[in-house]
Amino acid sequence: MLVTGGSSGVGRAVAVELAARGARVLATARRTERLAELARVVPGIATMAGDITAAATRRQLLDHARSHLDGLDVVVAAAGGGAIGSFGDADPATLRTIMELDFFAPAELVREALPLLAAGTDPAIVLVGSILGRHPLPLHAEYCAAKAALASLAGSLRAELAAHGIDVVLASLGPTESEFWDSLAAGRRPAWSGGRPLAAEATAAAIVTALVNRRPEVLPGWAAKGYAFAARVCPWLIDAVVAHRRRQSA
Repeated sequence: MLVTGGSSGVGRAVAVELAARGARVLATARRTERLAELARVVPGIATMAGDITAAATRRQLLDHARSHLDGLDVVVAAAGGGAIGSFGDADPATLRTIMELDFFAPAELVREALPLLAAGTDPAIVLVGSILGRHPLPLHAEYCAAKAALASLAGSLRAELAAHGIDVVLASLGPTESEFWDSLAAGRRPAWSGGRPLAAEATAAAIVTALVNRRPEVLPGWAAKGYAFAARVCPWLIDAVVAHRRRQSA
């Protein structure tokens, strides 16, 4: 099983959870020292450092899975990043950076992994998205656009790959313990943004359970479930609450 974003947050927690359930895991991320620490804590996890947005890194990962894991049954695309700020004032490079990491990299990894997955015994793809892919928030334009695109990709691939026996699971995360706010491509967390984050370990357990049960989508935690419900039945309420919080923090 291949897990991206394995150096911290949900990606790391998913790699640990999968290994605890007996899976052979290859975890990747850009930070070599974090991956080395992960390998020490969980000796059964193999690691490979690299930038998942680079085609060469993706090829190396799949070559490793082919030669050292005897193939590939599951791809978990958990690597991601964000940006905060007015879209009109943002550097155009910010949009490209976020789209590369949050959409193009997982999409191309999946595309390139399809031959290996098709040869697997029980193949599946897990795309780690966000509830903001269901209903966007202000000052998160780049991130919301990328996660909405990822959700659409998941739905399309689910229908397309069913005939090949490859399942697709979309994990739509709400507030989650991670380094998201510490590693923004631009901006800083707005004062009105809040919500008690769900532990990365609890999120990972929900994702892996959804993978085992082959659920099309998982919304870990009540915050994510509540937001998704509101986005479906009363999206205006989300907008009203956000507008009120922004006025209070102004």
